[in-house]
Amino acid sequence: MRGLFAAGKYGRLRRALPLLTARAREAGRSGPAGAGRAARVWVLVSQLAVKDGDLALAAACATEAETAARRSGRPALLAAAARAAATPLRRTGRADQALRLLQDAHAELDAVVRPSADVLDTSGMVALTAAYTAAQARLPAAAEEFAARAEHSAQRLAHPSARTPAGGDLSAAQCTLYRVGIHRELGDVDRALAYAARLDAAVLPTPERRARAATDTARALLAADDVPAAFHQLQQVEQAAPQEARRPSVRALTAEAAARRPDLPGITAFARRTA
Repeated sequence: MRGLFAAGKYGRLRRALPLLTARAREAGRSGPAGAGRAARVWVLVSQLAVKDGDLALAAACATEAETAARRSGRPALLAAAARAAATPLRRTGRADQALRLLQDAHAELDAVVRPSADVLDTSGMVALTAAYTAAQARLPAAAEEFAARAEHSAQRLAHPSARTPAGGDLSAAQCTLYRVGIHRELGDVDRALAYAARLDAAVLPTPERRARAATDTARALLAADDVPAAFHQLQQVEQAAPQEARRPSVRALTAEAAARRPDLPGITAFARRTA
């Protein structure tokens, strides 16, 4: 099911939700291993709810993920649950609370003396989420510190002697992608666009990530008042993962671009198609 999310096939994933959540509840009662499986499912369901703009459901599922992760006894799963919880907190004006949650999760992973590749991957992704959260909380020093920590973890994973974890998310490209959003949130649009220019979206591993790159770049371009280039990026979102272009937050970007430049060729048809 994680593969459906990564591919941006949210409709198929939604249809599987009743079965998924039933299995998660059953697995959560079957011991630490089952609780671990349940935690991963609840994180996934929380992330899907964010895509749909249902923040109440996202928060509730993140709470379920945290409960299951604690039963599993695995810090990496607790960190994943913290990342899931951070998004609805940020989007409801509680970035400070989200940052504290992520700081605690990162500190626990950072305390591992000889971190495995999986721990480095998870720690780096928590740091990136913390950096973006700190940017939303208008804490530039904390944002820079966490972004640098993530980049250091990515460098360690890229070392020839390191064993990259299967299905790992952390990479130099992922760090660059987050930098686009971090600096836009901090109001440094020029720096955000500089990171966007150096990002090769083709090296990002999944359609969902490539769509995210185009979405974040479109936001930065709109902030820079370059509506034609922003519209081009929104078209790239649809090309990477069509259902991403139909998400509420992306539709709002399309509506903004269309309102500001209704004369752009194709923008009205694009807005209708993705509405």
